[in-house]
Amino acid sequence: MTTGLLKRFALSAFLAASTIGLHGGPVLAQGAFSPAVTVNDQVVTNYEIDQRARLLTVMNTPGDTFEEAKKQLIDDRLKVQAARIVGISVPEEGVQAGLAEFAQRVNMDPESLIKALAGEGIDEETMRAFIISGITWRGFVQARFGGNVEITEEEIDRAIASNSGSGGLNVLLSEIVIPITPQTQAQVLGLVEQLSEIRSFDEFEQAARTYSQSPTKDDGGRIQWMSVTNLPPQLRPLIAALSPGEVTAPVQLPNAVALFQMRRVEEATAPAPRYSAIDYAIHYLPGGRSAETLAKAQELADRIDRCDDLYGINKGQPPELLVRNSEAPGEIPRDIALELAKLDENEISTALTTSDGQNLLMLMLCGRTAELGEELSRDEVANILRNQRLENYAESHLSQLRAQARIIEQ
Repeated sequence: MTTGLLKRFALSAFLAASTIGLHGGPVLAQGAFSPAVTVNDQVVTNYEIDQRARLLTVMNTPGDTFEEAKKQLIDDRLKVQAARIVGISVPEEGVQAGLAEFAQRVNMDPESLIKALAGEGIDEETMRAFIISGITWRGFVQARFGGNVEITEEEIDRAIASNSGSGGLNVLLSEIVIPITPQTQAQVLGLVEQLSEIRSFDEFEQAARTYSQSPTKDDGGRIQWMSVTNLPPQLRPLIAALSPGEVTAPVQLPNAVALFQMRRVEEATAPAPRYSAIDYAIHYLPGGRSAETLAKAQELADRIDRCDDLYGINKGQPPELLVRNSEAPGEIPRDIALELAKLDENEISTALTTSDGQNLLMLMLCGRTAELGEELSRDEVANILRNQRLENYAESHLSQLRAQARIIEQ
């Protein structure tokens, strides 16, 4: 099984990954089947973390796969626990259907997929657990929140306009981005719920200056004009449905939560292309957001004109410090996708760090590939909007489960 083949299903609907390399040290240094984390009295073992990290690695998931595996498994326990309380479980035929769907994405049958994963040291049970969690959670979200989602005709109209190839929308937004950790979840979620009620431009600007950790905070969170089609697909309908002054519901990002306020919206005078792929590069700079690292990033930025120049910059350094991807917009982690939306080709952002804050991300947009596709029907648009609304409910509820859980790392 090649990395290129597996990359086709990386960051699929089953996976909510964000953030490079398989860090086996912490697991190998302890007993493989000893507890690593306890989640509401349920154990996550070191072996499970090692297995999930291997799975994320062959999926070409960027970032620290050991930490991401641990985070995902904690979330998986919370998801399954919540589902079991209301009587939701996955029958064997559901698991087999999930395996078949997953295998189909890489043009395999389930047996070939399991055999290929075994060649990478990944047990079948690891794949099954991964799929069971995803199916269980979707069932829970549908049962818990499905009745709360109503999509209006106006929202459908705005969404169609935002994705139309014959015109489109340009938007002038402001943002508030607040980091979130397990220790601050309850406090941050309470704060952003209050801030989402803001309708005044001045109040939002003041809140951005006070609470936001985005580089735009000193300018009151203001973002320059952009086409809605530059935004991550998950956000386009949410943004397009806003009127000036309105604020989105809290938007979950990896390790942060964001709010967006519409300042102005205009019909585009020229066709706004949709994109099938975004080509971007990330150069990791140790040192986080220190003044010294930011100065180093600026010095490097002054020396390069295009993404290919980064290969020369990284020469002689560990290869994992430079990552270049060409991905469909919906496969890019939301925090990275949002920064890319603000960039023109060959521009650089230094707004992000890794989840532990130890590395600054020097993010460069290499290019966008325009998509030529058929228009969606109103029913298809309504279904997309509904699924995105459910996703926001799901992310918010999972954050609450994390905040309320007893999570003990050994």
